[in-house]
Amino acid sequence: MKFSFIFLILMVVLTFSCQSPEEDYILTDQAILESAFGTNINLEVTAAYQNTEVPSYIRFALSGNAIDDKKAVLGRILFYDKQLSVDNSISCASCHQQENAFSDTGLASVGINGVTSRHSMRLVNTGFKTGTTFFWDERVNSLEAQVTQPIRDHIEMGFSGQQEAPTFDDLLIKLSQIDYYQVLFNHVYGDALITEERLQETLSQFVLSIQSFDSKYDEGLIATGNLEGPFPNYNMSENRGKFLFSTAPQNGGAGCVSCHAAPEFAIRDNIRNNGVIATIANPTVYDHNNTRSPSLRDLINPDGNLNGPLMHNGSFTTLLEMIEHYNDIDMTDQQFVDPLLFQGRGANGPIGQQLNLSNTDKEALANFLKTLTGNEIYTKVKWSDPFIN
Repeated sequence: MKFSFIFLILMVVLTFSCQSPEEDYILTDQAILESAFGTNINLEVTAAYQNTEVPSYIRFALSGNAIDDKKAVLGRILFYDKQLSVDNSISCASCHQQENAFSDTGLASVGINGVTSRHSMRLVNTGFKTGTTFFWDERVNSLEAQVTQPIRDHIEMGFSGQQEAPTFDDLLIKLSQIDYYQVLFNHVYGDALITEERLQETLSQFVLSIQSFDSKYDEGLIATGNLEGPFPNYNMSENRGKFLFSTAPQNGGAGCVSCHAAPEFAIRDNIRNNGVIATIANPTVYDHNNTRSPSLRDLINPDGNLNGPLMHNGSFTTLLEMIEHYNDIDMTDQQFVDPLLFQGRGANGPIGQQLNLSNTDKEALANFLKTLTGNEIYTKVKWSDPFIN
């Protein structure tokens, strides 16, 4: 009996002594990750983030930041980590919620020191568009530059250095002291150094990976292989809405495609604004700098509910309200409005769209826009919150 006990101890010692330092390192690292993420993050098994399922008919994709699975996983964690805010209460996901197509159902989003001045954009197919500008006012020229701006914003996440608030360098020190970031940055980059450039790279790669190409519209386009004409999987109203969307006003349509071209339904750079110029805080104060919008994909969720109020100031709470705005724009400040909104309006100058859409046509346009909603973006695990607490 005594001999068997000694033999057992020797076997245990030999088992551990035979493990390489690298194996010990991985086991220790994985234990650190499990304390924060449970089984959601595994160093040896990485989810695919490389956008391999982008349809061949999608024409535009941002270049220069090819997605690496390890970096995108780290970006996912950073995106959901509330420790990126001064008081550990706000993450990127607080204002960009997966269940709302990575937007916010609130008119404005709640930050560390108040509420945002503009509505939170949906992060749908961010990397699939013409142009390279970001934010409603197009103030930055790359997604990498965009992703850390909310962290630096005094109202949003608070690392502004303003009014005695911590600086961005303080954030880098804070993150470097968190054990799972020591593990993850070393795993991704070969060392544990945390810099703004690395935060920008990993966060932007996660955001780039968020895509929605599994809508009823995509099914119809795959079936026909043609952007023009009716889709066989559409009903009469949806096909009528598709015609109105893609046809110029002078030819009996609504001309939406001039700004939101299919199949990306994204908007081009420098389009000026669309006649919605009030701020969230005050309808009599003008905000003329809103010239960028997210893709029109996933305006609503699969249940038929809006993923958030529409426009930079959330002024429309239904698709029909938004359509009515374009049906009859009446601007006194027309020099700021894109000329495309007035094409085909006759020789008397810009007097508003005056599309004279019938109620049936307005409903048809709304029904068409609903077909741009996908499914996976709302539930796919690789875009979900990895934290267990």
